[in-house]
Amino acid sequence: MFTQINIVPRWVIFILDLIICTSSLIFAYSLKHNLDLTAIELPELARNLLIIGTINIAVFFHIKTYTGIIRYTSAQDSFRILISVVIGNGTFFVLNLIAITFFQYPLISFAILITNGLTSFLLLMTYRVLIKYFFLYVKNLNLDKKKVIIYGAGEAGLATKRTFDHDGSVNKNIVAFVDDDQRKVGKTIDGVKILDAANLAYLIGEHELDEIIFASYTIPDEKKDEIVDLCLENDIKVLNIPPLDVWTNGQLKPAQIQKLNIEDLLNRKSIKIDIEGIGTMLDKKRILITGAAGSIGSEIVRQLSKFNVGLIILCDQSETALHELYLELEETNKNKNFHAFIGDVRDEQRMDKLFETYKPHYVYHAAAYKHVPLMEDNPAEAIKANVLGTKTIADKSVKYGVQKFVMISTDKAVNPTNIMGASKRIAEIYVQSLNNSLSTDGFIFSNGLQYINDLNVKPITKFITTRFGNVLGSNGSVIPRFRQQIEKGGPVTVTHPEITRYFMTIPEACRLVLEAGCMGKGGEIFVFDMGKSVKIVELAKKMIRLAGLEPNVDVKIEYSGLRPGEKLYEELLNDNENTMPTHHEKIMIGKVREYVFADVEKQIYELIASAKSDSNRQVVINMKKLVPEFKSKNSIFEELDKLINE
Repeated sequence: MFTQINIVPRWVIFILDLIICTSSLIFAYSLKHNLDLTAIELPELARNLLIIGTINIAVFFHIKTYTGIIRYTSAQDSFRILISVVIGNGTFFVLNLIAITFFQYPLISFAILITNGLTSFLLLMTYRVLIKYFFLYVKNLNLDKKKVIIYGAGEAGLATKRTFDHDGSVNKNIVAFVDDDQRKVGKTIDGVKILDAANLAYLIGEHELDEIIFASYTIPDEKKDEIVDLCLENDIKVLNIPPLDVWTNGQLKPAQIQKLNIEDLLNRKSIKIDIEGIGTMLDKKRILITGAAGSIGSEIVRQLSKFNVGLIILCDQSETALHELYLELEETNKNKNFHAFIGDVRDEQRMDKLFETYKPHYVYHAAAYKHVPLMEDNPAEAIKANVLGTKTIADKSVKYGVQKFVMISTDKAVNPTNIMGASKRIAEIYVQSLNNSLSTDGFIFSNGLQYINDLNVKPITKFITTRFGNVLGSNGSVIPRFRQQIEKGGPVTVTHPEITRYFMTIPEACRLVLEAGCMGKGGEIFVFDMGKSVKIVELAKKMIRLAGLEPNVDVKIEYSGLRPGEKLYEELLNDNENTMPTHHEKIMIGKVREYVFADVEKQIYELIASAKSDSNRQVVINMKKLVPEFKSKNSIFEELDKLINE
């Protein structure tokens, strides 16, 4: 009932504060005269009540002590009241000194004035605190409230508790904080005790918890995963607060405290990169990103926009996605140093226009077809996009004197079992052999002709390849797919009970791409540390539990069988390769077989010609000749492996 009381108008609080301040002065007078009211000189009291009332009207109006909602009184409100009391009584003190100086007669006794100041502050705060705790008490009378523990007794944990305290519609009772810091254990915050996080399993049973809220940004990933498993086993909902930078105007809102996402568990420690080195390299440079509207390309753009670059050229054939990215950059990028360029990387004439117009210093090549089943059905298109597109951009980079070309590849290029992975491996081979040709000969051989770039100097382009696995939240990835299936009530479809994948966040992958691009000298294939592989069926089960449901009870898990070209696990290096460390612990250099550019170029011309004729069978045959380790799996092209081997 009381939670439905409307917020009292400001003028009522204003008048109430004035009444308390005048009552405080009367009390101070009575205290001065040992509570003998007959000893008080009424004319003097009336005059001073008028003076203190006038002063307080001006002070309260200026400092706005009446604007706070009393049931949500905070430390900031207390400070505002203290300032108003000090200023009000200080002003009266000055007036009293003036009266003594010029009229030799005080307006009020200093003892009364001091007593009045202390009493008025005490009364103003007391009635606010009493009202605040009255509403909290009434709110907590609800026996149906969910019992909640907040993990983290720091600033974020306190903000989380107060967020619920200030929202009468939130039906939660904070029974305790838990924290790993032993210095905090046993103490209280806002009347709630801090308990040892090591005893969480016992606390769950003792308090019959409904929810646990992660309100700490420093919990180790392994421990967080263990806590989540413990909570899911006990049917406890797990919630999470968002990062500080997304709080609304620096304030946490109840709507922002949401269910823990699987991405929060797969996230890893923040990766440190050489910001200064990357910034120096990119300073005032023109940078081209192909596939700029895609998951990886758009994040590279966002991260590049944080540096003092000269111009960011956004190239993509998807008009709608590119337009959305352009609008985002208009809102977030104050320098407006970007340009959207609609174009297909396979279109040599259009790309020639792009390079001729903007003459980029650096190229990040993220444009590619990436969906394994679709490319298995459309090999010719995979070659046109992933091989011809890469060759076109690489050749233009040399022609127009690009300093560095960074190619985004995939773990599926290692021991490929599908068209997509093999096409990316061929693209890797082309750019690496092209780089080696430039570094040794100083020019490119194309159909037997020497070809010098437009700058009429020795080609300078350094080609660098980055290789990593699945990224969380990318278009078409497994996690959004599972989430949609769970929301529909299932079933969740997993291709195979033993299938595993590596996962990395998009920002993490793009930071490593920038770092690798900075450290690359040309010809390297950089391999990223993807951490531990994740069993997809376990991922599905955990996502179902995080949604508050039971796997194979509320939401069924069905096995659909491996898709064409799909393998049970991905690799970052094949059996004949090894890695060399770099100065960055998350980046290694893959030692791969090197190819002669003239031979590669000839084979790729044949491959592209077969793709342009839409001869899928011949396309795959040419791919397998170029990449001997390409062995099709669960695909109609498996017969070609036997044919080629014969």
